[in-house]
Amino acid sequence: MTLLKQRIEDHIEKISNFTATPGKGTTRLTYSPEDLQTRNYIKEKMKEYGLKVREDGFGNIFGKLEGTLQDAPSVMVGSHFDSVPNGGAYDGPAGFVAALEVAALFEKNNLIPKYPLEVVALVEEEGSRFGGGLMGSRGMVGLLSDEDFRGLTDKDGITTVDAMIKIGLDPTLERRRDPKTMKAFLELHIEQGPILEENKIPIGVVEAIVGLTQLEVTVEGQAGHAGTTPMDRRADALVTAAKIVGQLPGLALEEGEGTVVTVGRLNVFPNGANVIPDKVVFSVDIRSGKEANVLNVIEKTKSLITSFNENGIRTSVEELLYIQPKELNEGIRSLLKDKSEELQIPYCSINSGAGHDAMVLSDYTDVGMLFIPSKNGLSHCPEEWSDSEDIAKAVRIFYETAKSLTEAE
Repeated sequence: MTLLKQRIEDHIEKISNFTATPGKGTTRLTYSPEDLQTRNYIKEKMKEYGLKVREDGFGNIFGKLEGTLQDAPSVMVGSHFDSVPNGGAYDGPAGFVAALEVAALFEKNNLIPKYPLEVVALVEEEGSRFGGGLMGSRGMVGLLSDEDFRGLTDKDGITTVDAMIKIGLDPTLERRRDPKTMKAFLELHIEQGPILEENKIPIGVVEAIVGLTQLEVTVEGQAGHAGTTPMDRRADALVTAAKIVGQLPGLALEEGEGTVVTVGRLNVFPNGANVIPDKVVFSVDIRSGKEANVLNVIEKTKSLITSFNENGIRTSVEELLYIQPKELNEGIRSLLKDKSEELQIPYCSINSGAGHDAMVLSDYTDVGMLFIPSKNGLSHCPEEWSDSEDIAKAVRIFYETAKSLTEAE
């Protein structure tokens, strides 16, 4: 256990250095130089642990330990490796580091599985560069078309394909993965909330994942001089956007039952101190454990935005992402609990208020997910931290679970 903890800490420390904002948290955007540094590290470790490495046309990374059965589906373990701007060192890395260490235990114990074991590192889960989120998992199961993928751009107008080529990735590689090649998927993630820590429980077995949608709202008006345009003659896109944003929390409160709405990104054009903004683009993230609540807030949000189409203001809404609430596989949940009990590791059942790649893959294969505590419930910030001992406990549970899944018919 001590050696496992040390290996985990070494991985996390090395990966945390691959950031565009040293000293100010982790900023590792998809297809950035920091992405390249991280993927090179991941591939090096995969090879070190005896895995056969490949990448797909999205840049997702797969490290495979072949099984004795021919053309058998894989038991996959992994998570994402991108970050939000100025985020933490554990959101994502904790998951694929745990997966690497599961593979390391297979190698250490000379285990040759019946079904293949596959370590997976996925791109653009956060959506911080190209919007929408969950791009790697959505893409590999065919929920993101080739046309839509190629049409995605970042805030500077750089396309996904150009960004991939710039760091030496091959966008012409096969993108879609046949679900028949996936036997199961296991994902570890930090909780990003306070429940496990407050209750002093090291492991949460995830029962269900919240439903969510992400909208991109565009408000267009008319640029003008800040000093010479009278207040009653303005079509100020930013003032209008502010009025819309100010009313969105009320829509979530009306719905209740844990429904939440967040505006996390806002871009103003032309972004001059003495120019009336003529365009504002902002994100709206809507989440609830009940799909009806998500749908109701989407409808109310669109109605609210449309109501501002007057006096020179034009609005539009694009739905970038919509995923229903997902209950994870009952059989794998039971297996995770059984293994926790056998290892005498305390656990509890828990629901996820955040979206994860696991929710996408749950429609295509059997999925199980574990949470570990987050210090002070913090995430998506430099203060994000989780104990390597808790990660090691999750590795042990996943190792035993993966052994069972790679042997069971």
